[in-house]
Amino acid sequence: MTLQVFLAGGTGVLGRRIVPLLVAHGYTVTATTRDEAKAALLRDLGAVPVQVDVYDAAALRTAVRESGADVVMHQLTDLSGGDFAANSRIREIGTRNLVDAALAAGVRRIVAQSIAWVYEPGDDPAAEETPLDVNAPETRRPMVEAVASLESAVRELPEWVVLRYGMFYGPGTWFEPRGQRAEQARSGALMADADVTSFVHVDDAAAAAVQALEWPSGPVNVCDDEPAPAHHWLPAFCRAVGAPAPPQDDAPRNGFARGADNRYARKRLGWTPAYVSWRDGFAAYGISR
Repeated sequence: MTLQVFLAGGTGVLGRRIVPLLVAHGYTVTATTRDEAKAALLRDLGAVPVQVDVYDAAALRTAVRESGADVVMHQLTDLSGGDFAANSRIREIGTRNLVDAALAAGVRRIVAQSIAWVYEPGDDPAAEETPLDVNAPETRRPMVEAVASLESAVRELPEWVVLRYGMFYGPGTWFEPRGQRAEQARSGALMADADVTSFVHVDDAAAAAVQALEWPSGPVNVCDDEPAPAHHWLPAFCRAVGAPAPPQDDAPRNGFARGADNRYARKRLGWTPAYVSWRDGFAAYGISR
């Protein structure tokens, strides 16, 4: 029997990559968009498009039920305008509505997008068992609380995988030569400091989402092999996007900016990123490191 996948967020940066991978595996894909004009894109990628707003709980329940989904995949974000409050809202309310729709339709499994920079402070890159930073300072706490809400809701299904992605880079992201971070780098607005980031190329992130359909329940850090301070990665990024060398900040690292450990995904689950380090990924932009 062909697996039926309901993909919420089909036209996002990851969704556009995930759909063809699912189709290539022989899965039937129903993918959502809020924009009627983007339905043709989903159809061209091989999905059955459905126009629905994740905040319309009744319509979402109907869409999931009528899709006959065996699995729900949650790749919804709201960052196109750089509005972090809107993204937190979709993590909290959008996820709640999507989980309720999945439960009502009898779906047993969900794969959901989360992030790998909400762990509590520590000295080393965080593993999956590291607690989330629920006691974060006020400026950081809403993001952590939204992620915790998402992950708690997802756990209500019998089978669930939370993909704690590193920072996305590659085509269509803020970290591409024409993206927001590249523009900030060219203006000198990004500071090379001691804070550690774990990156993941969007193609590797999409591949992980498809593989996660067969992974055991639990959270998984999906990031490359080289967590690094901005002292290291930002100069390489600036060279890759044609920006001047960044200004330096010698302040101590924020305790929560520790990066994430990908050994569980690599060693236990068999996920192998094509870009094992941001060094290779940035170099692929076509400008020498």
